[in-house]
Amino acid sequence: MEDDHSARRVACLQPSATVILDAIGALDRVVACTRYCADVVPGVAEGDRTILADSWTADTEQIVAARSDLVIAAVPYQEKAVSEILRAGIRFLGLAPKNLADIYTDIATIAGAVGHGDAAHRVIVSMHQRIERIRRQCEGSTRPRVFCEEWGKPVIASQKWVAELVEAAGGTFLGEPGRTVPPADLADLDPEVIIAAWCGAGDRVPLQKIVIERAWQHTTAAQSGRVFCIRDEYLNTPAPTLLDGLEALAFAIHPELFPPAKGIRKITGGSAAEAGNLPR
Repeated sequence: MEDDHSARRVACLQPSATVILDAIGALDRVVACTRYCADVVPGVAEGDRTILADSWTADTEQIVAARSDLVIAAVPYQEKAVSEILRAGIRFLGLAPKNLADIYTDIATIAGAVGHGDAAHRVIVSMHQRIERIRRQCEGSTRPRVFCEEWGKPVIASQKWVAELVEAAGGTFLGEPGRTVPPADLADLDPEVIIAAWCGAGDRVPLQKIVIERAWQHTTAAQSGRVFCIRDEYLNTPAPTLLDGLEALAFAIHPELFPPAKGIRKITGGSAAEAGNLPR
């Protein structure tokens, strides 16, 4: 139930916050957001909302002009901007999730701030149920070695919540979540599935090019053609959007158990012989 202290005009500097507000039925509270929020929740671009460039270059004056009573951001954010927001008398909520448990807490926290606690409970339960349903379907199956990266130069392994989703989808996550991995070290681990979900790249990761440039042609994943790109927002947005990423991971890891999913693309023609035809 909504109370008199709930935020009614929210500025979202993080796409995950916009996704969460949409999931709990409070998108109408958003009065300002970044263009990346609009990429994930197209409906937020409708109406007269203020669209900010991004969270790092967000203009405090724009946020204040939108008459927001709550600003939601995630690390990293500008300390100077936070100070100005607080001086303007606007509440500030900073998020820094590391795993699925943190994401559930963020959902509950945001929902509480706008008076939608009951809706948050339903969303969290639904996420638990879908993740466990995938996990149960994978029981008794082999667990392929999976490398999933969130950035390409340098190569950085995906976050812990992605590692948890890989495990739920029946895989074994290689590397340390959120850490840089030398390409040669990864080749020695011989992943059976390679997944690239680069922050800000959408689904545009050049799969053939990275396999050749990193000398990954002889990995089991490359030899069997199991190198994939999953849309950035499906794995890098810590919100209910991750369920779409889970479906894509499940298909990539166990195509014998799960149907093709949206937001996933498989390598084509990734042999070393085609190196000369790759874009520079």
